[in-house]
Amino acid sequence: MSHVDIAAVKQYLLSLQDHICAELEVCDGQARFVEDDWGRGRSRVMTDGALIEKGGVNFSHVQGDTMPASATAHRPELAGRRYQAMGVSLVIHPLNPYLPTSHANVRFFVAEKDGEEPVWWFGGGYDLTPYYGFEEDCRHWHQTAFEACAPFGDEVYPRYKQWCDEYFYLKHRDEARGVGGLFFDDLNEGGFERSFGFMQAVGDSYCKAYVPILQRRREMPWGERERQFQLYRRGRYVEFNLVFDRGTLFGLQSGGRTESILMSLPPLVRWEYNWQPEDNSPEQALYRDFLPPRDWLA
Repeated sequence: MSHVDIAAVKQYLLSLQDHICAELEVCDGQARFVEDDWGRGRSRVMTDGALIEKGGVNFSHVQGDTMPASATAHRPELAGRRYQAMGVSLVIHPLNPYLPTSHANVRFFVAEKDGEEPVWWFGGGYDLTPYYGFEEDCRHWHQTAFEACAPFGDEVYPRYKQWCDEYFYLKHRDEARGVGGLFFDDLNEGGFERSFGFMQAVGDSYCKAYVPILQRRREMPWGERERQFQLYRRGRYVEFNLVFDRGTLFGLQSGGRTESILMSLPPLVRWEYNWQPEDNSPEQALYRDFLPPRDWLA
């Protein structure tokens, strides 16, 4: 078994948090992230920016004597082991409805038991949630994801793209949350160095995927119609994170800091009973042309 360098993973994750926050501050041009160090992690939150209405970029490093139920649901053989879990997780909610929400996460788990080799794996990915769809943006997002995966094998991007489409899906709505991206978990194939390298490739490509979209759409004018649709669609984001998201469940079950775990939720949101988009409207186009899974690189 290859050597597991926990310190190197932690150093990378801290530097990734620094890099992403710096990039987004430059892009926003007005607001800055405020740091909250809570001992087992540091949360950075931006509010009321020129572009970003609310954004959070969190680092956490939690440990425990018993794996939480959410972490052993599909790996029951690890129940009862002590563990370490660390990662960077972020969600960015722009103000302008023509700018998409984005989410990214990279994480590392180690489960240990006396007298046995540690069991470790990496996970993460990123996904895009537009309110008004633009094919150029979706192609750029997926092309960047494809290029991050390419050095690790031709099968990697299509595998993790499909996993993302399947994971970020609201079963009770029969509807995708957004246009997908990458999702991977339980990664330890090829040894520690290769798996760690892939996690870094994903983390390092997030700003390359997202910042150009923010810059491209930042000057688009919008009004009350667009804002109300954005707030309505943000409800889907809330529903997914509170009902399905593994990271939210793990954070709450592991005794993580609730304020940091729920920073992913948007500042404003609305629900409307049985709302339907108008025929041939830009809002209907989101449901018809963008939310159904498709090959954006075809």
